[in-house]
Amino acid sequence: MCAFGSGVSDLAAPEHAETSDSVLSLRFWGVRGSTPVSGPDYLEFGGNTPCLEIRCGRRLFILDAGSGLNACGLHHRTGLPQEIDLLFSHLHLDHTAGLPFFKPVVLDPNRTINTYCGNLDGTCAKATLDRLFSPPLFPVTLDCMPARLAHHGFRAGEPLVFADGSRVETILLNHPQGSTGYRFEHAGRRLCIISDIEHSDPWPDPALMEFVRGADLMVYDGMFTEGEYPVCRGWGHSTWQKGAELAQAADVAAMAIMHLHPAHTDAMLRRIEAEMQAVMPKAFIARERQVIEVGVPAIDAPVRELAQTA
Repeated sequence: MCAFGSGVSDLAAPEHAETSDSVLSLRFWGVRGSTPVSGPDYLEFGGNTPCLEIRCGRRLFILDAGSGLNACGLHHRTGLPQEIDLLFSHLHLDHTAGLPFFKPVVLDPNRTINTYCGNLDGTCAKATLDRLFSPPLFPVTLDCMPARLAHHGFRAGEPLVFADGSRVETILLNHPQGSTGYRFEHAGRRLCIISDIEHSDPWPDPALMEFVRGADLMVYDGMFTEGEYPVCRGWGHSTWQKGAELAQAADVAAMAIMHLHPAHTDAMLRRIEAEMQAVMPKAFIARERQVIEVGVPAIDAPVRELAQTA
């Protein structure tokens, strides 16, 4: 299991840490925003759209169903629980497109996928997903898939409490049609996922500061550079500088930037990461397949010297 700040891939990460009762861990299966990308300029950071695997001890959550969800399913094969809790930040295409290609949905009739969506004023994701995955937009409906999908609606800002007693805190984020931020706490450690978000004016937002306060790791939407942001105002995304301001104001120990711009190449992201670490040393740009053990001190080697081998 890599400490935050490391870029070692899942191929080099021991699996035993994932099943330790005392571990809060995070694996990035997709970190790109808007649309998947591929090619020689996207090998280090990856090209899949958002999908995160969070483990609170042996308890699994998957956050978002972007194109990275396919890689998640292929990696775990039959190793996932029979009931999977899939939390959506929101239902834009880059966060939903991987759902019909998730192996447990496609192959296993005994599997239940519970979806949770908090940005629709209490309405669940079923109607939206049924509309998206049906002709003429998609050749088959989700009802044709072997697995059972059970959809749950809630209002962002309400906690999610599960049958096993697990609890996940939520917050409504500033994004077109809204988005949900999540806070996971386990074994005295705290992880906050704050994407997709556009920073407000003034900043940082007081409610958001309290939500992320004292986090061991905050994952933040840093899609734009400061130069790009003015012409993209209102699109629902932020910059690493605003993420650093929030982190420092709320005593957040470390920050990972995701929802990476599809035009930002490996070379550009390495330059951005160096600028960011000059301001906040325990900050890094997330890499696809990177595994983080939340709350473990960052290792000394720079991220770029530990690029993935996957």
